[in-house]
Amino acid sequence: MSGVGSRMEGRTPGLRKLLGILGFLCMWITTQAQMKIPPETVQQWATVFSVQLRESTTKYSGSLLLQKKLKDVESIVKIVDLDGNDLVKRYSDEIERMLGSKMKSVKRLAESAEDADLYHDFNASLEFDYYNSMLINTVDEDGNSVELGGEFPLEENEHFNRLPVNTLLSNIQVPTNVYNKDPNIINAIYNSEALNDIFISNFQKDPTLTWQYFGSSTGFFRIYPGIKWTPDSNGVAAFDCRNRNWYIQAATSPKDIIIMVDISGSMKGLKMTIAKHTINTILDTLGENDFVNVIAYTDYVRYVEPCFKGTLVQADLDNREHFKVLVEELHVKGEAKIKNAMKESFKILNEARSNGQGSMCNQAIMLITDGAMEDFESVFEEENWPERRVRVFTYLIGREMTFARNTKWIACNNKGYYTHISTLADVQENVMEYLHVLSRPMVINHDHDIIWTEAYMDTVLPNTKELFTTKAQSLLLMTSVAMPVFSKKKETLSHGILLGVVGSDIPLMEVMKLAPRYMLGAHGYAFLITNNGYILAHPDLRPLYKDGKKLKPKPNYNSVDMSEVEWEDTEETLRTAMVRGETGSISLNIRASVDKGKRPLYLINDYFYTNIDETPFSFGMVLTRGHGKLMFIGNVSVEEGLHDLTSPDLSIASEWTYCETDIDPSHRKYTQLQAVIRYLLGKEPDLECDEVLLQQTLFDAVVTAPLEAYWNALMLNDRVEPGIETAFLGTRAGLMRIVRYAGVEARVAKRFLTDVDKDNLYTIDHFPLWYRLAVENTPGSFYYYPVNDKGVKYVIATTAVTVSSEVKTAVAGAVGVQMSLDWLEKKFWAIAKQPSDTDCSNIEGVCPLSCESADLNCFLVDNNGFILLSKERSEVGRFFGEVDGSVMASLIKMGMFKKVSLFDYQAMCKNSHHHASSARPLLSPFYVIAALIRWFFSNALMFLLDFNLCGLWHSDYFVDAKAGYHTSHKQRKVEPLLPCDTAYPGFMYDSSVKEANSLIKCGRCQKMFVVQQIPDSNLVLVVTQADCDCSRQYGPILLEPKEIKYNATVKCNRMKSQKVRRRPESCHSYHPKENAKECGRAAAISLSISLFSASLLVSSLHRWM
Repeated sequence: MSGVGSRMEGRTPGLRKLLGILGFLCMWITTQAQMKIPPETVQQWATVFSVQLRESTTKYSGSLLLQKKLKDVESIVKIVDLDGNDLVKRYSDEIERMLGSKMKSVKRLAESAEDADLYHDFNASLEFDYYNSMLINTVDEDGNSVELGGEFPLEENEHFNRLPVNTLLSNIQVPTNVYNKDPNIINAIYNSEALNDIFISNFQKDPTLTWQYFGSSTGFFRIYPGIKWTPDSNGVAAFDCRNRNWYIQAATSPKDIIIMVDISGSMKGLKMTIAKHTINTILDTLGENDFVNVIAYTDYVRYVEPCFKGTLVQADLDNREHFKVLVEELHVKGEAKIKNAMKESFKILNEARSNGQGSMCNQAIMLITDGAMEDFESVFEEENWPERRVRVFTYLIGREMTFARNTKWIACNNKGYYTHISTLADVQENVMEYLHVLSRPMVINHDHDIIWTEAYMDTVLPNTKELFTTKAQSLLLMTSVAMPVFSKKKETLSHGILLGVVGSDIPLMEVMKLAPRYMLGAHGYAFLITNNGYILAHPDLRPLYKDGKKLKPKPNYNSVDMSEVEWEDTEETLRTAMVRGETGSISLNIRASVDKGKRPLYLINDYFYTNIDETPFSFGMVLTRGHGKLMFIGNVSVEEGLHDLTSPDLSIASEWTYCETDIDPSHRKYTQLQAVIRYLLGKEPDLECDEVLLQQTLFDAVVTAPLEAYWNALMLNDRVEPGIETAFLGTRAGLMRIVRYAGVEARVAKRFLTDVDKDNLYTIDHFPLWYRLAVENTPGSFYYYPVNDKGVKYVIATTAVTVSSEVKTAVAGAVGVQMSLDWLEKKFWAIAKQPSDTDCSNIEGVCPLSCESADLNCFLVDNNGFILLSKERSEVGRFFGEVDGSVMASLIKMGMFKKVSLFDYQAMCKNSHHHASSARPLLSPFYVIAALIRWFFSNALMFLLDFNLCGLWHSDYFVDAKAGYHTSHKQRKVEPLLPCDTAYPGFMYDSSVKEANSLIKCGRCQKMFVVQQIPDSNLVLVVTQADCDCSRQYGPILLEPKEIKYNATVKCNRMKSQKVRRRPESCHSYHPKENAKECGRAAAISLSISLFSASLLVSSLHRWM
């Protein structure tokens, strides 16, 4: 026992020591958990910082002086309530007048083109030199002008996007796949020379006209003013005017199309490649007023998209591209049984017609096959005869002619057209034939329907992509007005010969300028939609996306539905009324956002809308309740206003229209400010100016002039602290004053308020960001927010100034100051620490307390949760929830910050769909050799077959075939980003909750935090315990958008759903005098023995493999 006792006695000191250490650790952990941040200390910091911050921003911005000056003029100002119904009528009338003048120009072109053709007799041997836009100003090795080239003077023109143009002449663009010396081309070009004088005359009558053009049915394109056309990277002029929407819509009425494609075993190889290209080319001829479906058939009927079974879907860009992807995946197998597929096609079209669905106009079936073994007369007797409401167009694919007779019979007996397509180069020309057939009733009846296209982005002309970075995204787009041109010769009347289409482009930016920004206010806007409910122009339309460093058009940029932009219109009440062309108004509660979607706003918007006569468009306008519907009008003399308008610190919105400088070419050299001054001085009395806007601009210049003297006095007296860099103000009239307290070398924010800083300038699209934030804040109270401009970080403070009259108060403008982070940090860190000799006797908790301590983290956070100040510079500008998810989660739970759900229906998401490789495993060396042989012969044959051998001796035909090869064999690229819908959160501070503090349990520690509102600002001070890591228990709260995933059923219903739309008013699908006997032609066929042998060999290899 004694041994045991001695061992116990030996262990006791060690045990005691261990227990002592554990006790100390427990006490230490308890101390850590119970660390207390005194809320009264944080409150004191917030109060002192508020006073200093307000003093500085008030002093350097001059806000109190400006507010006083506005108070002094209240007796001479008038505040008016804006009448939305009156404004929407006034602006829509102006838009109608503008678009009406464009229609008159196009009518003059159509009349001239038809008269020129009427008095011209075709001359097969006609020789005529014209200016080919690809060849002008080009010389050969000897320095001589090339044929169809010649000297063609070009001069850079501001009106035409600064492109070099010739306003005295038009010139001709001919696609590479069209022979530019073909007699039909030469005769048509000769005829169209008559348009030159009309182009010039139109431009003189309406100097706001942009491009005018004539697209010939033979393929050439005459454009005014003349330009130098730039080929693509392959040296090919792939642009064919007959593929453009304005041509197709003008040439035909709306149509329902069923594409039937044969995918039986006999269609393998090159035939299937040609068939797919034919389908895609047909799809490219369709627009948003058309409806389509694609059926593939073998011994059974297969819908390419099973979701679209038994129905027609709108042929908008989304659906067309969707079909193209599915068509690419078609594979051949089985036997061809046309009969069932033909019956199914008729069934779809008949049901659509009887149910009032689809276009309710033209209907057609496109049969793509390598041969019909019978004529299926019984099917047509049952489904289509005698009315023949459905036209049938047949495309015989390949060189085999065995079943050509039946294939042609089907087309000719159903008012269609038969073509034989043996090479890829033949596809384009042969597909276009169906458009000319569908146009016959309209041509015979001489119905010159004017059409307007949906919005589109013209990337054809050179240098256009430069506009992506210099113009407001939503206004990069344009619309075209076009009209068909017919042959008026009596001898060919029943043939319904379409000569082509004339048209002109209208930049939507010019249209939207007719609803001036200053009248609509900081959050107000105007927009246009089409008869299909698609956005034509809207400030929230984002047609571009960033792919790496490049800006590109989104695949669906011109088929964005109004419901995807105005998504708070959940019942689609507004959309339905506008699509139907009604006039009225509606109010909606809106969750808007600014600063690239990061900052949510709750607004009440009043919408006013009406239709634009003689167009398919509807015009809408938004006024925001409160400040948006009140505008003040002041009055000063021109002399007094002019004096202040010429101040060096003053500018006006360069993208707004104070005076119309585009009407008279001699005025185009003036900036808006120069034009205004010259007009007011009487030097340019012919300028058309907005008198209300000028009056307001003059008044604003006078009222804000004292600020210039005030700012300059501060600088002269050396009373500007280092880090206070810029003071600025802006008014509703677009007037800005800027003073740079710091030189450009010393300034951190070198880009702020420069020409490249579009977010902070007045544009045609929006008011500056600082203005929009200020007007939603309490007037007189500054709104602070961080800016991260490509890694350069700084802070902006802004506040609204107001003017009152007869118990009404209107926002007159916003004034602010921009400061560096160094300045803000210096101010804050000096306040946020208690000196070592602080009396801590009455303070419960850590004392003295200091934000410089390693135990504390201190943040300045704005009302949307973004960090203005932190110990870590890298955290400035980031969302606080990303940095500390635990505290942000607590603040949300406590109601201090509220989550706002936002949606983006124009987003781009990563493409999760990857096409499986079609390559087989390499089973043996023999397989590798055989595969290589097959690859060589297949490609060699495809290359040879892609030429029109009959015309091989013409070098131009050789180039044409090459062009066809290049344009047809581009491998479909799998895009890394695709259009999608996303949801993302925003956060708003509830200013009624002025302070908060709590403990967060995080495993072995408890984290304390204190949050205190900074008075007279939108900021809160957040002080947290730094040594308690809660990241395991609380993940970061991110603002990243999440893709809204739809299941197959929902996705299908969304794709095939047909929203309310307004059909075009006219339809030309039938005329009793139509001559339907001209119903087909075949491509030239000439097959050499060598090619035939090669074909057999490749066929054998395919079968063998």
